[in-house]
Amino acid sequence: MKVSRRQLLLWILFLLACPYSLRAQNATVNRNAILRRDPSAASPVLEHLPASTRVMLVDEKSDSGFYHVRTEDDQVGWITTKAVTVSNAPPKPTPPSPPGPLPPPATGCDSSLEAHVYHPTRLIVKLQCIAVTGTFVDATAGKEPDGVRHEPDGDTHGWLKLDPEFQNLVNAGNISDEGGNLVFEIVCKYTVTQSDAKSACQGYTNQVKLPPVGSHVRILGVYVQDTFHAQWMEIHPVTSITVVP
Repeated sequence: MKVSRRQLLLWILFLLACPYSLRAQNATVNRNAILRRDPSAASPVLEHLPASTRVMLVDEKSDSGFYHVRTEDDQVGWITTKAVTVSNAPPKPTPPSPPGPLPPPATGCDSSLEAHVYHPTRLIVKLQCIAVTGTFVDATAGKEPDGVRHEPDGDTHGWLKLDPEFQNLVNAGNISDEGGNLVFEIVCKYTVTQSDAKSACQGYTNQVKLPPVGSHVRILGVYVQDTFHAQWMEIHPVTSITVVP
């Protein structure tokens, strides 16, 4: 089939436009909000999203005052633009796996904790049991006295500034979105506010204690990559946190 010069030009323009029309933009819910089925305040409710929930824009353009978004639990719906703060950073390519070799596997991890991990298919297990050391730093900019974000699924979102021998365990996502720190999540530590995450913590409350911010600690747990958003590396779930010299 012969293609005219005009048709060829149109195809080139289309292909150039596609990456921009299909790209996804990170965003954060800035107050308690409702995820709806359609872009209307009268549309059925899909989910209640607490403040600080991370979402991804399906389309950067709003519709009738609503953004089309996807949540971390893969729920797709609409949320009012007033409740969303969009990141100004351009979308990032998939970060690579850690650049260096993994340390030897550790022992003593509590495998029963995996039953309490919300949405485990989001996580890629890199090492089933690992022990790392570093300094517990505040991941909340002083907003939480215990220094960790209280996630809607009941988990902590904490930061560990790794000791030099473990620096290869962070990737580009940790550097760009998590201050260069390794994320650690103690599952079922707090009250679960996300409806579809309640079953993972039903009848269970985690007893792992958080030391004071600034403590030098050893964290034992599963080393994983979170495939959502910046795809940073985590200890998730955490089996224990011990203060060490």
